Amino acid sequence: DMESSENDTDLSQDNVGSVEEIPEDTILSRQTSVNLVPFIGQRFVSQDAAYEFYCSFAKQCGFSIRRHRTRGKDGVGRGVTRRDFTCHRGGYPQAKPADEGKLQRNRKSSRCGCQAYMRIVKRSDFDVPEWRVTGFSNNHNHELHKSAEVQLLPSHCTISADDKSRICMFAKAGMSARQMMRLMELEKGIKLGCLPFTELDIRNLLQSFRHADRDSEAIDLVSMCKRLKDENSSFKYDFKLDGHNKLEHIAWSYPSSIEQYETFGDAVVLDTTHRLDAYDMILGLWIGVDNHGLACLYSCVFLCFMKGKSPQTILTDQNMWLKEAITCEMPETKHAFSIWHIMANFSDWFSLPLGAHYDGWKAEFYRLYSLEMVDEFESEWKEMVDRYGLQSNKHIIGLYALRNFWALSYLRHYFFAGLMSKSVTDSVNAFIERMLSAQSKLGCFIDEVADIAKYSNDAGSKSKKVSLKTGSPMESHAAAVFTPFAFSLLQEELLLAPQYASILVDEGCFHIRHHAGTNGGCKVMWDPRQDLIHCSCHQFEFSGILCRHILRVLSTNNCFHIPDPYLPLRWRLVSKDHVEKEQIKKAKILESLASTIVSESVLNEDRLNFACEQMSMVLSHIKQLPRLDNHNHEHDEDEMGFNSPPGSLIIPEVEDSDGIVYSFSLGNFHESFSGKLKEQNPNPGLGNVSRKRRRSSIHCSGEFGHDASDCPIIDSENLNADGDALGFL
Repeated sequence: DMESSENDTDLSQDNVGSVEEIPEDTILSRQTSVNLVPFIGQRFVSQDAAYEFYCSFAKQCGFSIRRHRTRGKDGVGRGVTRRDFTCHRGGYPQAKPADEGKLQRNRKSSRCGCQAYMRIVKRSDFDVPEWRVTGFSNNHNHELHKSAEVQLLPSHCTISADDKSRICMFAKAGMSARQMMRLMELEKGIKLGCLPFTELDIRNLLQSFRHADRDSEAIDLVSMCKRLKDENSSFKYDFKLDGHNKLEHIAWSYPSSIEQYETFGDAVVLDTTHRLDAYDMILGLWIGVDNHGLACLYSCVFLCFMKGKSPQTILTDQNMWLKEAITCEMPETKHAFSIWHIMANFSDWFSLPLGAHYDGWKAEFYRLYSLEMVDEFESEWKEMVDRYGLQSNKHIIGLYALRNFWALSYLRHYFFAGLMSKSVTDSVNAFIERMLSAQSKLGCFIDEVADIAKYSNDAGSKSKKVSLKTGSPMESHAAAVFTPFAFSLLQEELLLAPQYASILVDEGCFHIRHHAGTNGGCKVMWDPRQDLIHCSCHQFEFSGILCRHILRVLSTNNCFHIPDPYLPLRWRLVSKDHVEKEQIKKAKILESLASTIVSESVLNEDRLNFACEQMSMVLSHIKQLPRLDNHNHEHDEDEMGFNSPPGSLIIPEVEDSDGIVYSFSLGNFHESFSGKLKEQNPNPGLGNVSRKRRRSSIHCSGEFGHDASDCPIIDSENLNADGDALGFL
């Protein structure tokens, strides 16, 4: 018996036992032996990997296994943190209450209280989960089976994917289960009765196929998508049929997903590591993160669904086919590999060659991954490879060749919206788990996924309280602008900023170094007149949150508010879409106000001269204001309906009392308009005018707190006297 404690509790299957320390050389000898034996400290990537290993060991020994007790529950809190696998004869049968008048089967149970088991516990080193063996016993109180008998025990009686396909084909040909068995024995060249499954297993499999009518449900799925499209034209879907007119793949996206992508589609995760088990179909999920740090579903999104808009960055696993496809289809998008997918393979790749040095190497790798400077990464990577003797390791060679896809020092120039952080990764994984737990029939799956996506969106809209910790005016400013998620990230940087020294090197150039450090540090460039600031760590470019180095420079130079360009709309309490709508609304008000100014000014020359003088001053002041208003975005005048040369003023079309629409196009006030107005047009109420009839759809009076009945412009005597002088929308 071998046992290791988990937080000094649960030392054995029944909470009793002894602890045995195993020397490293013994561990290595057991791990490299032909007949692998479980040992304390052995690592696995997942529960399934541990189950398969123990199942293989049990088959060699002559017994079967089953999944036993767990600690925790999938999708709740930390999820399952402990799992026990036991001999299939472990435990004792539970007495069932007998129902009077109901015939009971008198079957004898095979359970006899066998104590053989293997326990695995979930541990997270550097936020990467892996499963370790903490308990193992191979003491049985029953006879073990011979090799010819063991294959028919429950855990070893399995049907492979290839055999399932063959059985499905044989069933369509009208063959019986017995005929299938004989034919497959001949194909495999094995003795009669030596297949790892029985006729009963084939019948059960065929019965499950009947419950999952793939062809019928595929037709229902396309019909459902068509119905959703008819109900809402914003619903998008696409599908492809193979040469036999059967569904090969299908993609869809909900209207809410498209809206979310428009706002938060700058950084996405493309997950293709899961399947719909009942249909053996790959499930490809496009997932992003909103301004609250919560996962949002873009579903199976094609670029054509999103008007051809590609994300700035995309995160995937190490799938080389995806790498080629993304390079071809989205050449402007930065592609990166998820470090969590990479490190999940480390126990398989490196625990054997490194042995006792594995934990130390893993810590060193994570430190190199987190480095900020490329030069540091290159030099220290070579030192790490030499120190651990990994020069010829194929996995190390492959990782280094693809370093610009996963090392942070190569990725900090690109915006990833926190997708590589632990909190966002957990949010995305929890979202995927909820989706996978919803799979049943494909038609229901679409509706259930829509409900999950809606629940996630609603969760993000709920406000959360924030607490101030530093008393800094910048902290108060950020708390009023950012979402709680983004504010917590900035607050963490604010708390660490006082630990750094700020040294002025040159005008606008600062050297920032930790108080305990003697070398290194970061370089911060600041131009307060242009509201521009940059740090060599590229934290803002990478996450959209100012780093502690910049915050230190701002605080030591009496800056009490964060410059507006560094409060990106991506992380604000209001979304970019909401802000753009507000900007368009204000622009319409400005249009109405401008046309009113023109209509009032052209009544006489004094008014006109005064208006020209004041408008020139306003325009001059506006041009001095910064153009940049959010993270990596500038105002695009075309998006708001404006496209005019500098120095000109476009006055919107206005309508007079007769339904005549006038368009004003005014150039520079001083050079053209005031001097030529009377010469070009004998009517002093109009500039360059084009006339056409159109009903105006915008009413401006309500925008200024009054309606048409008491509007001072409409009540003007001159306006009523001359309908052509009407200058408002």
